[in-house]
Amino acid sequence: MAEAKKESNLVLIAALLANLGIAVAKFVAAALTGSSSMLTEGFHSVVDSGNQILLLYGQKRGHRPPDEAHPFGYGRELYFWAFVVAILIFAVGAGVSIYEGWLHYVEPEPLQSPTVNYVVLGIAFLLEGTSWVIAMREFTAAHRGQSLWSAVHRSKDPATFIVLFEDSAALIGLVIAAIGVWVSHATGDPRLDGLASIAIGLVLALVAALLAREAKGLLIGEGADPRIVGDVRRILDGFPAISHVNHVRTVHTAPDSVFVAISADFEDAVTMGEAETLIETMETQLKQELPILSSIYIRPEKRENAAVLKTGAPAPA
Repeated sequence: MAEAKKESNLVLIAALLANLGIAVAKFVAAALTGSSSMLTEGFHSVVDSGNQILLLYGQKRGHRPPDEAHPFGYGRELYFWAFVVAILIFAVGAGVSIYEGWLHYVEPEPLQSPTVNYVVLGIAFLLEGTSWVIAMREFTAAHRGQSLWSAVHRSKDPATFIVLFEDSAALIGLVIAAIGVWVSHATGDPRLDGLASIAIGLVLALVAALLAREAKGLLIGEGADPRIVGDVRRILDGFPAISHVNHVRTVHTAPDSVFVAISADFEDAVTMGEAETLIETMETQLKQELPILSSIYIRPEKRENAAVLKTGAPAPA
């Protein structure tokens, strides 16, 4: 768990340092050349830098120990800040980009010295690409054998996949900005640079919508990986006193912390005292084999009386 946190911090810090440097360069280039898409890219980098700071803050707040007010800890505070990040990308990043692009389209200004834009865009692409490689490497290492979209959907640590999405959007935005500058200069029509800015805003809006969808699921409460549930069942099935595991219900209270509630049918011959000792033994073994289980609740319950979750179409998003 500590190693996962360290890797997540590495991804965030690398992205933060890259975006701060890029933002300064983009604003200088925008001031020298009058490029709308470059100014938009500058705002984009500022928003991304603020997002990384918020995620680092959320990680720090989320690692506070449990107390009476929050007996399961503060881990889900990171999910709240992830949702805030998605809103910022949409409202500030996409909103400013589209607004600035529209202003530049309505009142175009001729571009000056486009070479400066190309140099800054090249440097930005190198720095963003480095951050993207670090984020992708850490993310794929933690989700081997899964497709990218499946890994994002099943991931419980929003910090890594948010940086990955941000960097991907940034690289796409840089390509669009470069095309906008080149076409505007080649045709002598600065309005095209404004359209490039609007296109960057639309890319950011799409990314923000995807991130908000994933953050919403984490805030509501998502169950653990099916493999963890399977391991819990396997461990409990190893106890002869358990005739049937009725259900195993889980919810992430943090990226690296899971609460599990278990309903199990005990053999009728097991006394109350024996059941108490047995439950303690089960909890000890579960925590030893699955350290991610932070809280365990085992309820003795007849199989026929156990509640069953409805199956069928998922609830609407």
